Amino acid sequence: MTADLKDDPVPAPRPDAPLLAVDDLHVSFRMRGQDVHAVNGLSYTLAEGETVAILGESGSGKSVAAQAVMGILDVPPARIGRGSVRLRGEELLSLPERRRRDYRGDRISMIFQDALTALNPVFTVGDQIREMYRVRRGLGRREARDRAVELMDRVGIPSAARRLGDYPHQFSGGMRQRIMIAMALALEPDVLIADEPTTALDVTVQAQVMRLLAGLQEEMGMGMVLITHDLGVVAGVADRIVVMYAGSVAEQAPARALYARPAHPYTRGLLASVPRLDRRGGPLVPIRGAPPDPAALPSGCPFRPRCPRAEAICSAERPPPVTVAPGHTAACHFAEEVHGAGPE
Repeated sequence: MTADLKDDPVPAPRPDAPLLAVDDLHVSFRMRGQDVHAVNGLSYTLAEGETVAILGESGSGKSVAAQAVMGILDVPPARIGRGSVRLRGEELLSLPERRRRDYRGDRISMIFQDALTALNPVFTVGDQIREMYRVRRGLGRREARDRAVELMDRVGIPSAARRLGDYPHQFSGGMRQRIMIAMALALEPDVLIADEPTTALDVTVQAQVMRLLAGLQEEMGMGMVLITHDLGVVAGVADRIVVMYAGSVAEQAPARALYARPAHPYTRGLLASVPRLDRRGGPLVPIRGAPPDPAALPSGCPFRPRCPRAEAICSAERPPPVTVAPGHTAACHFAEEVHGAGPE
């Protein structure tokens, strides 16, 4: 983390501030003698009870941004060049590590992509859940056990009391994901970051996990940041969507507005490349090419080499965010034109 971030004064928490506010976040990695920029100016806010989906292809910077918000990046090689992450107005990036650790799990928590690798294979799931209550809440062994059973019941683990002594490998993928959800919600955080929570699960289990998360979110009133590349997952749960490409925000809008009238060619390409029930039998149109190497981004707009709308200005100038409707922005020189054209 940079010295200027450490030296910034820490503002007092403000009850009227957004639950979570990420502003102009930049993250880079020092690799082979050069700085590789993984996140370039990410900004979004999250309100209580709201779900903000961060959407994009693999390598777009979604997970790195989430780890920066959580404060779990390895520094070095990671470096937060500039930016702000505020929880109810309190700056997290400049907190001492001891205080930052107090926030993790308690005020802001995270569900990781792969439950099998995120869970410790040599401890029972009961031990791993109980530890949170004993260390962070000071509960005794019996009370911590009772709370762990209650939590496992809450997330839909059958015969929770009996399975408390099982190890992670003894559970199915869907059940492991439920255990990860239980651990993330054990201390009832204000903000939950769900990083690809349905990865490697079949469609039926995906739906069950997302319904579970939505129900727990409503019950607890927490805000949720949902990180995914799956447009189908996003459609049913997100209030707002942030589309990332090559570490930058390509488009940001309320979910319904983005699906109805996307304003960035990349977003339109994503929507055109997935099956839709209202266009059964229609052709899928893939986005040509591949995402750029973060160590060698193209000049101007990072999406330019793959964009069917690209012109000379796209190579010469990086497009600023353009407001095409209230709460709807897109970083494209032709955003207003593309938005005006309506959905494909």
